[in-house]
Amino acid sequence: MGSIWNYTDTVLWLLGLSLIFAIVVAVGVYNRVAALRQRRKSAFADVDVQLKLRYDLVPNMVETVKGYAAHEKTILEEVTNARATAMRGGAIADRVKSEAALGAAMTNLLAVAENYPQLKADANFRQLQADLSDIENKIAAARRFFNNATSEYNTTITQVPGVIIAHFFNYREEPFFELDPAEQKAAQAAPKVSFGT
Repeated sequence: MGSIWNYTDTVLWLLGLSLIFAIVVAVGVYNRVAALRQRRKSAFADVDVQLKLRYDLVPNMVETVKGYAAHEKTILEEVTNARATAMRGGAIADRVKSEAALGAAMTNLLAVAENYPQLKADANFRQLQADLSDIENKIAAARRFFNNATSEYNTTITQVPGVIIAHFFNYREEPFFELDPAEQKAAQAAPKVSFGT
């Protein structure tokens, strides 16, 4: 009779330890997923800060170009409308599209500037171009960090045991903040700017 109790006690202890182990693992995985999700949100906040700096710069660019190329009304309106759309925010997928439209509009604006030597020689315009270039580099760096955080989060929730926790808590894969092919092409074809007079 004593051996039956020992066997039952052993089984109960093993089941109890297994349950405790499963709970510890589940809590650990849940905390990791939650931390990665928060890291991704924080990374997007960094992208958002840089985007807002670009939004603040756009009206100055438009006004400077307008001073030299007022008859380029269509392009100036395109930039202004793209900025307004991008500033509305929304889900990341929508933000990616609106930011792509703004980037393309800014590329067109800079292409127009190439046709106006006096504008290219304007010290204010050159400073705005330098500021825009700096902001674009910061946006690219922040976007890389965000995409890295997104990749880590998505990988964690699609691998075992994260997939179980993700399914249970309804976590889904999140989109990246990538340039679409048209914006990549526009960025590669952006005019080379000469600051000479």
